This record gives sequence, C-alpha cells and structure tokens, in this order.
Amino acid sequence: METRVERVVLETPRHRIIGDLHLPREGYRSRLSDFLNRGDLEFIPLVNAEISSANGGATESRPFLAVASGHVQLAYPYEEAQ
Repeated sequence: METRVERVVLETPRHRIIGDLHLPREGYRSRLSDFLNRGDLEFIPLVNAEISSANGGATESRPFLAVASGHVQLAYPYEEAQ
C-alpha cells in the first residue's frame, strides 16, 4: 500500500504534540478524520515528533512516539505560522 505523510497536531490535556503520520495515499482511511475514527485504534504512531507542554515551555524531539488515542482532545493538520 502506498502511503503519504501528513504533519499533524495532537493536543492532550497536558501536551501539544506535532508529528508525521503515515496515511494511505488515497481511498479508505486516507483522511485524518477517517484514521482517528477507527474502532480499533489505541495508539497513534508519529515520527519526527515534537512534544511541548500545553502551558508552553521547552520542546522535546523524538524520532518515534505512540500517543494513546484516548488522551487526544484535539487533532488537526499542522499549518506553519505565516
């Protein structure tokens, strides 16, 4: 299956996490909303992740991070500030 990388933001009560999510290039579950609405999704795998406190502060980088889907309150595609 061909995949594409989408940079996403996941916000939990304590953290803001930005990372790359691998999604199918087209078709079933190719949108972020489709991926997140999977019934069997327990963790969201991100690569090239940046973690910061929801209150601000230093950013920590990780090459891989699995985020528990039950903790995610907001999820959206990342857009660089202009």
